[in-house]
Amino acid sequence: MITIAGAGLAGLACAYELAQRGAPVRVYERAAEIGAGSVSRYAGGMLAPWCERESAEEEVITLGGRAIDWWAKITPVHRRGTLMVAPARDRAELTRFARRTSGYRLVDGAEISALEPALAGRFAQGLFFEQEAHLDPRQAIRDLAAAATALGVEICLGTEAPGNVDLDCRGMAAGPDLKGLRSVRGEMAILHCPEVKISRTLRLLHPRMPLYLVPRDGGLFMIGGTMIESTSPRQITLRSLSELLNAAFTLHPAFAEASVVETGAGLRPAFSDNLPRLHQDGGTLFLNGLYRHGFLLAPALAQQVAERLRPETHDEHHRKRQSA
Repeated sequence: MITIAGAGLAGLACAYELAQRGAPVRVYERAAEIGAGSVSRYAGGMLAPWCERESAEEEVITLGGRAIDWWAKITPVHRRGTLMVAPARDRAELTRFARRTSGYRLVDGAEISALEPALAGRFAQGLFFEQEAHLDPRQAIRDLAAAATALGVEICLGTEAPGNVDLDCRGMAAGPDLKGLRSVRGEMAILHCPEVKISRTLRLLHPRMPLYLVPRDGGLFMIGGTMIESTSPRQITLRSLSELLNAAFTLHPAFAEASVVETGAGLRPAFSDNLPRLHQDGGTLFLNGLYRHGFLLAPALAQQVAERLRPETHDEHHRKRQSA
């Protein structure tokens, strides 16, 4: 039996991959419901390796390249791409961003209007990352738990993990055991504005931080941004909420009449290079540091964990290749 501490994004992804290899798996989660204690509930759910590459290592693209197809087997994935825009005063930010990444094409005002009619006449230039996608993080976590359970994974909710487990995926709760792990505060708001019809992730370049708007079902939109290194668990600040709401209004004035359904803030685990790490300490393997790339990098890291804890035999590998 392989035991895992934490039924968040990392723990469930690893449980799923291990169960795919036939391993018996038990996951311990102290929260009473799936997703209730996971910082992934505040995530945007963007599967956007080329956008993230602007401020991250090349590994974000190489490790995240297959994430879209991986998630599409588990939960609905919207393959609509990412549209990045900037107000005229911040046009230089758009140029700077373009120089630091790839996988996009430059679009003018007419093309922006064709992609998202709601933005007609609002932006003269943008970057369109056609191969990117997004999902609903909360639904994805529930669907991932269901997929793992269907493979025989035992998820023990409302249960503290024992002192010794095979894999620790508890995020900041595992901090004392991991040197260099720090928290980066992310803040978000969920808006209800059925008057605005947007079908893909929008990123608005801002001098202090990039802000993003992700459509959800039922006229809902999640708007968020990754802020600063912090250990504060307090709720979203007035300054941050003002910036998020102003960004929504900049994208479309109808957001001025939107209802604020929810606000939230989460402390996301990160290392100095903002890349996740696998670390062995005694009999426990730690997976941590998924930070802002969680949904993008979790599949590849889970496969690495599965290979370490449950290596495939030659016969198993051959059988999979034959059935693919």
